[in-house]
Formats: sequence, C-alpha cells, structure tokens
Amino acid sequence: MKMAKKEREQKVNQMEEKSRCKVCVTGGAGYIGSSLVKKLLDKGYSVHATLRNLEDESKVGLLKSFIGADKRLKLFEADIYKPEEFEKAVQGCEFVFHVATPLLHSEGFQYKNRIEATVDAVKKIGMACLKSGTVRRFIYTASVVAASPMKEDGSGFNDLMDETCWTPLNFSNPYTQQYLKDYVESKMLAEKEMLNFGKEGLEVVTLGCGLVGGDTYLPYIPSSSAIFLSVFTQEEILYHSLKFLEELIGKVPIVHIEDVCEAHLFSMKPASINGRFLCASSFVSTAEIGSYYQQNYPEFNVNQQCLNDPKREIKWGSKKLDEKGFVYKYGMKEILDDCVSCARKNGIL
Repeated sequence: MKMAKKEREQKVNQMEEKSRCKVCVTGGAGYIGSSLVKKLLDKGYSVHATLRNLEDESKVGLLKSFIGADKRLKLFEADIYKPEEFEKAVQGCEFVFHVATPLLHSEGFQYKNRIEATVDAVKKIGMACLKSGTVRRFIYTASVVAASPMKEDGSGFNDLMDETCWTPLNFSNPYTQQYLKDYVESKMLAEKEMLNFGKEGLEVVTLGCGLVGGDTYLPYIPSSSAIFLSVFTQEEILYHSLKFLEELIGKVPIVHIEDVCEAHLFSMKPASINGRFLCASSFVSTAEIGSYYQQNYPEFNVNQQCLNDPKREIKWGSKKLDEKGFVYKYGMKEILDDCVSCARKNGIL
C-alpha cells in the first residue's frame, strides 16, 4: 500500500512538473498540430497553440474540446504571412514545435511566394525563441520531400535514403506541378534555415516526416490520408501527388499520425538532442499500396496503372531516431487500414 501511494505521489509530481512546462505548437488546428496538442494536454503539459483565425469557431471549438484544455491550453492568433505574430505564443515556453506551413500562397502580403513566407517564418520564430530566454529546444515538422536520394544530375537515385540526402533543386518528373515544386523548395530551405539556429546556441531538431496517414480529430479527412486512398478513389490531383512523391524519392516513406506525434514528444525527452532526423516506419512503392487495398478491400476499384512497380532498389537507411531509442508502433497495414476507417468515419467511403 505504501508503495502504491508513493507511486501515485510520483505521478502527481510528474504531472505538476509538466503543467509548469509550457510548450508552443504552431498550426495547432491542422492534422498533425491538433493531434500533437491533444497528446501534450493528455500528458499534462501547458500548451500555447497558434491558429490563423481565432474567429474560426470550428477550429477553436475542436481544440477547446480536448481534456485539460480549459486549464492548460492558451490560443494565439498568428499567421505564417505575418510571422511577428508568433512571438507572443513563444514567450515563456521551453519547447517550440513549429508545425505550421502554408500549402497555398496568399496574395497581398510582403512575400512573393510561399517559399519566401515559409523560410522567413522560420527565421522570425527562431529569433523569437532566442529572444525569449526560456526556449530550450526548437522542433520543426519537416518533410521527406527535402531528402530525396536523387542524384544531382537527375540520372537516377543513390542506393540509400538517409539524413545526408538533400533534394536537388533542379529536379523534375512527369508529375511535377509548380505548387508541388514550391512545396519541396519551401520545406527544404526552411529546414536548412532551421538547422542554422543550432549554431546560435538553440537546440534544434528537424523531423522529416513521411506521408502521414491514420485517423484524425478533424471533422474531415486530411489531404495526406486522402492521398493514400487516391489509388482507388480516382481523385486525380491526389493521385498525382502520390506519384510525384514516388518519382521524387524513388519510393514512398510513410508514417502513422500516432508515430509522428510520439516522435515529436520523444524529441523533448533527451537531455540534449540536435540535428536532422527522418521519420517513417515503412518505405514502399505505390504498387504495394495499391496491391494491399486490392487484396484487402476488394469492394474498391484500384487503379490498375498504380500496380506497375518500377522495382527500385533504394533502401531506407535512416536509423538516427531508432538509435536514440524511438520505436515505431505502426506499419504499412495499420496506416492503410486507418486511412480507410478515417474516410468511412467522415462519410467519404
């Protein structure tokens, strides 16, 4: 009985310690952001979350519905296109998760395109972290699109994909559209800018996440989960995005939303951690995704073109997260199944 009482007291003390530790999540109402905010609240942290518009009742209502939000969640209005607005949200925080990224360019601001906006936001938020005097670690939700193993001359792929890979800016493939090219460049340049803050005395972690699938707290299916389903939903834009990713990287690194959030939380734990980490539990072809759905969901009409596997021999060589002690809990099966469940829940299938 004494031991049980002691354990309860330790848990209470740990919760109190976490509640005193403030963390900031930019883009708190997005797919990854909302899931991360909920996990942080569940674990007892006090959270500063940013949204572009505090008048958006559906997004504000979602975040305020999470257990613990009434006492430990504070919302801030901040827009990537007005990055100085993030400074208030950063104040008093020990960890800052920069999740927000513009998917479409907004006209009428000081930036020519979303590449400029994305990179400048990292600069301004990073400077706010340094200025705060409280932020110890700056954690960025990066993307595997910045880590293509493509050869510089475009003649093919290197044998291994890991943290040493950077996507050549002169890349092109049959599925390249300007908005996709801009996204790749913005994520790569922003990640490089982010890593520069490691030279300024700030601990920096970039998590290059694969294509994210799984369930969601949002009232709609996120576009990344819908991309998985495009092999049979015949959504052409989404299918082209999937094929673009495969042609950019050689295969498709994929990861479950739960593992993504846990990887972000894991990045808070070590006494000291710095640098670039790729985050994906499986490295598969579009044909493998299509074959899985064809075999396990015969009611869906899988696009037969996607079953043509180029049989590339590229290997997933990233072990940095694993070597730190992180363990993925979800593989391809769970990711693909949960995308279907999410779509059904939201009335898409």
